[in-house]
Amino acid sequence: MEKLCFEFYDDSFCFTKTKNVTIEKKDKITESNFTSYFKKIDSNEISKIVIDLLVYKNKFDLNDWIYYQLVRKTANQICSKKDNYNGYTFYKWYLMSKSGYDTKIVFEKSNSLLLYIRSNENIYDIPFFILDNKQYVCLNYHDFGIINFEKEKLKIINISIAAAQNSFSYKINKMPNFDPKTYNDKDISFEYKNKLYRFKVKLNNQVQQIFKNYPVVDFESYFNIPLSKETYSSLIPFLKNNIKDLSNKEGIDYLMNFTRHAFLYENDQENFGKEKRMTPEQTLLFEYSDCDDRASLFFYLVKEIYNLPMITVLYPTHIAIAVQFETPEGKPIEYNGRKYSICDPTPQNVDLLIGQISNELSKIAFQVVYEYIPTSK
Repeated sequence: MEKLCFEFYDDSFCFTKTKNVTIEKKDKITESNFTSYFKKIDSNEISKIVIDLLVYKNKFDLNDWIYYQLVRKTANQICSKKDNYNGYTFYKWYLMSKSGYDTKIVFEKSNSLLLYIRSNENIYDIPFFILDNKQYVCLNYHDFGIINFEKEKLKIINISIAAAQNSFSYKINKMPNFDPKTYNDKDISFEYKNKLYRFKVKLNNQVQQIFKNYPVVDFESYFNIPLSKETYSSLIPFLKNNIKDLSNKEGIDYLMNFTRHAFLYENDQENFGKEKRMTPEQTLLFEYSDCDDRASLFFYLVKEIYNLPMITVLYPTHIAIAVQFETPEGKPIEYNGRKYSICDPTPQNVDLLIGQISNELSKIAFQVVYEYIPTSK
């Protein structure tokens, strides 16, 4: 036995590695030999790793997505992803299943293992299948650019694990703690009402790694992903201080202009080559962002500082936020008995006021795709 430790954000995780039993690279994947490997490793020794993982998960209150990052790193310590991808995937499947998640291992003709997990949420831009009226989404699709997931005939390996009953959630209501030393200062400046504001925000590049393979989720999920502790402490008090003497409308106008003018605009196709919804902290990290990203940051700032009711307003090619004030501005949007004033946090040809939308969009139908009602003030 060998004790292994690796860094996990601002902490470390240690476990005892047992004798390595894994799928050999030369072996052809079949349900029979996969089941054989499962029986070989399903012992008290390997189960101890699962116990260690779950203790760590509970200690640090890890959400499912962050816990999966911990499992990935653990599996890589047991069997290197670089040296033996199928063995690495095998251990990820085993550790997630034994941790209580309903997972499926799938293989295709090129002898590659795919890991699927049950999720009841709306997840976009990743492969999925429905089995017994349950949705399973692919966790490692990003490693298989050459697989045609729609046409390829995939084989599900049926191994029953009693504990594997839980669905997987992509909701992130808490970011992990990072070592304060790993943050960098980013200079941010913008002009508002002929005054230049300059300040520094502490940002951590590890945030990018966390969301590197994070799929497109619904607006409720990604709008509510919080900032990490150091980033929050360097940004929110500064903004609160600048708007402390302003009315709600004046303060939100300030936040709206901050999200418009503190970052350069570029759409996702130009920036990433595909649709990518960024979290508020990613929007701060990147030099460029689009309307989705600014909407998420603006929503987070209004929620954190004012906690007012809001709706997300989706046009065919644009997105904006509308806020409920005591008295609405412009032509309000009436939704579920409330009147909301549009606030567009994306730069336009002219600086729009609260209650204004561009002339082009004013003639186009929109959808309300998310409504936020505060539970407390």
